[in-house]
Amino acid sequence: MSTAAVILLVLSIVVVWGGLLAAILRLRARPERTDLPSGGEDDHREDVAPVERDT
Repeated sequence: MSTAAVILLVLSIVVVWGGLLAAILRLRARPERTDLPSGGEDDHREDVAPVERDT
């Protein structure tokens, strides 16, 4: 492999694994968002399909 290929390989590895590490550390610091509104109620209707309308 040429020198340029090795440099690009190392750079891409640092970007990918560094981004993964940063995401993990951020999720450990703040695991759940508190600024979002609460979700809707789940009515447990697995047997009913979504309404299909002709457009």
